[in-house]
This record gives sequence, structure tokens and C-alpha cells, in this order.
Amino acid sequence: MSGTEHPPNTRYARYVALGDSQTEGLGDGDDTMGLRGFADRLAEHLAHHNPGLRYANLAVRGRIAEEVHAQQLAPALALRPDLATVVAGFNDLLRPRFDADEPAGHLEAMFAALTAQGARVATLTFPDPARIVPLARPLGPRVTALNHRIREAARRHGVTVAEAAHHPVVTDARMWSPDRLHASPLGHQRIAAALSHALGLPGTDDSWTHPLPPPVHPGPAGWHAATAELRWAASFLAPWLVRRLRGHSSGDGRIAKRPQLLPVLDAT
Repeated sequence: MSGTEHPPNTRYARYVALGDSQTEGLGDGDDTMGLRGFADRLAEHLAHHNPGLRYANLAVRGRIAEEVHAQQLAPALALRPDLATVVAGFNDLLRPRFDADEPAGHLEAMFAALTAQGARVATLTFPDPARIVPLARPLGPRVTALNHRIREAARRHGVTVAEAAHHPVVTDARMWSPDRLHASPLGHQRIAAALSHALGLPGTDDSWTHPLPPPVHPGPAGWHAATAELRWAASFLAPWLVRRLRGHSSGDGRIAKRPQLLPVLDAT
């Protein structure tokens, strides 16, 4: 944990989540039956120790940090949370042009506004995507630069950081959905546990960092691994690139799944 300038608090009445597809919950459920995700899971843990907790999730898939700032901060402040999570910037990493100062500046502005209003704020660092998708190796320096700026901004504003970047388990393939861009249900569970532990919530520990058991069926190797990479690129990377070239986003026309504070029993 880093950036905890003020004494830890584990009593909360209003939790608001800001972010993109990870916070919305992609990879954990679906649009037909409903998405869960780490924010819902964190809200459920909070509610277990905070009866009456109300929770809002303002996240929308495809949003870059600037859009999260412009579209979600004001509604979040209006809800007057005493706890907020702000997780954004990964979509910025995927853009052809990237300057870590830009998404970090928007993250810091959100950190500043929420903490100034009295909310406790938590965020995450990002793992190196090359450890998940070998084709993403050029993104490594971008991730390092953004994580550094997230930590510095968090330190300046007393924001809690769950250091997801440091632990090998975070890049275990079983922690990711088939598109390798969104966490799997197990991955979302571990992210929620990481945030819970960083926040010092009751009943939490560092077990979220522990490696998973050996896989029953090891992943492909050699030629089969290369074939799997090509299949992934055709199934997921190519459609994503086409959307970007056309100026479209997976979040076009979408609104937040949970824009108002509601009891956590209604989270799923």
C-alpha cells in the first residue's frame, strides 16, 4: 500500500466507482445476465462490514482518462462518497500516441477533487501487458511511465494504491478473459481483494498475491503457442483496431450501469 497519508478508515456509507471497462466489470458476467466486476465485489465486501452501505458505479467501457474525468467526476462529487475508486488510463496506453503525463494529469485532478471533498480514494497500478500478450511488448515502457505517475499523484493526495503491477499472479492467463484485455471472474475477485487489503478492510490479507495452483492443462507451446497468438489477434485485436481506425468505441451510446447510490443487495 502507498499514498495513505491519513489514518485508515474502514467505516463507509457511500462508495462510488469511476473508470472504464474493468470497473464496469467486463469479463465477469455479460451484458445479458449482468456484469459483476471488481467494484461490485469490493462493494459486497464493504457492505458485509458496513450495513446500509450504498454503492454507485459510473464506469463506462472504452473511456480514456480524459473522458472519465470529464464525464464521471462531477456526478461522483454530487453523490458525496466517503470512499471512491478511480481506475483509468489503460485505454490511453493503447492509443497510437501516448504521453503518460496526460492521463496521469486527469487521474490526479480526480484524486484532488475527491479527497478535497473528504472521500478516501483508492486506485491500482497496471501489469505489463507483454506478460499477458507477447505482441504487446512495445507497451511495457508506457505502463512503467504511467504507473510511476500514478504513484506520485497518489502520494501527493493521500490516495491508497493497490500495487497490482508487482505480483506474478496478476499475469497468470487464468486471471484474464479470452480477449486478454479484461480480467476474468477470478481476476476481478483478486483485484477486489487487492483493493480491500490496501484499504485495510477487516478480514483481508495478502493472499491475493499468492500464485494459483499449477494448471491442469498447461498452455500451448512452440508452434501451437504462435498459432494461438495469431488466432487471438484475428479474434480480438483486429476488431479493436478497426473500431479505433473508424473513430468508434465499445462504449459508444452507453451510460453507467449504476449511476445512483443504491443498496449493495442490488449490485448484481
